[in-house]
Amino acid sequence: MKEKITRCSWANTDNILLRNYHDNEWGRPCHDNQKLFELLSLEIMQAGLSWQTVLNKRQAFKGSLANFDYQIVQTLTPQLSQLLTNSKIIRNQKKLSAIISNAKVLTLMELRQKTFDQYLWNFVNNIPIQHHYHSHEEIPRTNQIAKQISRQMKKDGFRFTGPIVVYSFMQAAGLINDHEISCYRYTELLKCMDNGYK
Repeated sequence: MKEKITRCSWANTDNILLRNYHDNEWGRPCHDNQKLFELLSLEIMQAGLSWQTVLNKRQAFKGSLANFDYQIVQTLTPQLSQLLTNSKIIRNQKKLSAIISNAKVLTLMELRQKTFDQYLWNFVNNIPIQHHYHSHEEIPRTNQIAKQISRQMKKDGFRFTGPIVVYSFMQAAGLINDHEISCYRYTELLKCMDNGYK
């Protein structure tokens, strides 16, 4: 008989997209610049909506936004009106404009010899913050480090990066391990950290 896996309470679902996202992405330290841009963009899109809605439209977003290649996304301002007619994605002009603007910030950052990966992980000294929450209800919507990062990102030209969006992004990109301590991924990520995520 197959042993039952204990997941975070929000991931105890029959929805495959949500479960796979929890099992394979959420909380795992990400150092891929394009992937980090994708995660930030999805968190921007999620603001005010359910995460399930975003996951349902993720593939359509990839198709519409050049698989989140920010060097291409930064050029999409002329296509914004066309994007807003695409019913397969979330058609929010402010959010789409912010994503395009953020792609420009990242491209300029690279021209200055700094990557998004370096920029973000410097805030946590390149070590994921380990929280120890027993239930999803204990997890805050934001915290002081997210507020600090949000302030700096806004100074550096990023848009739609308030402290709540930034905290969710930190969770997604693994700067914070907010898996419930009973979740099998919590323990796996701790072991990965001990092994340098190899």
